[in-house]
Amino acid sequence: MTITPSLNSWVICPQPNPQANLRLFCFPYAGGSAAIFRTWPNNLPSNIEVCAVEYPGRGRQMKSAPVKRLEPLVEAIAPVLMPYLDKPFAFFGHSMGGLVSFELSRLLRSQYSLTPFHLFISARRAPQIQPTKPPLHILSDADLQSELRSLNGTPKAVLENPELMQMFLPVLRADFAVLETYIYTQKQPMECPITVFGALQDTEVSHEALQAWREQTIAAFSLHEFNGDHFFIHSHQELLFKLISKELQMSKRSW
Repeated sequence: MTITPSLNSWVICPQPNPQANLRLFCFPYAGGSAAIFRTWPNNLPSNIEVCAVEYPGRGRQMKSAPVKRLEPLVEAIAPVLMPYLDKPFAFFGHSMGGLVSFELSRLLRSQYSLTPFHLFISARRAPQIQPTKPPLHILSDADLQSELRSLNGTPKAVLENPELMQMFLPVLRADFAVLETYIYTQKQPMECPITVFGALQDTEVSHEALQAWREQTIAAFSLHEFNGDHFFIHSHQELLFKLISKELQMSKRSW
């Protein structure tokens, strides 16, 4: 498939900050949009410009068909980011966003000789770990909605609104397809530090699956686990911001 990138629709910086000396690109979870990160600039150091990536099928990309495979998705994102990579940059991705940001990092390295100076992976198992659950993207609408209730990431008001669900399900189904059709290929580990965030009550991602990210870098690795479920990105924001800020300041000398 051919995806025509548009700068304005793919990259959203909630608070443009020309004085910033670092850009943090944020990648949403399955079914999520760039709006998840709209308040992040208020909670991170002023030298950081937060730029959220909007996947097709939502937000400013509402009119674009959602993408169902990881490879065309990252191949579309990479050239769109290029004008923004004139400064040191880091990636943060939660769940699906973690996998997208990882494969995008590998693509930027191979095709553009660029690497983020830090990679933050949140609530996502290491890519070499095989899935243990049956695929969700092939479920009926009713069964998929039932799964969404158990995942605890979709607002009840959305789940109970047939019109909203009619709009939401195709996007979510495509996102699950991105994840569930992904095939890992072994390549050289990254040369940037990787920081991983997880939750102790996350039934989707085990401690071992988080720890396995260590294999994906030859630089520093750290793992932080919260009390919470898969969506601790919302329930533990204050601590998350603190840890991201600390890691960015610690690795500042590398950029």
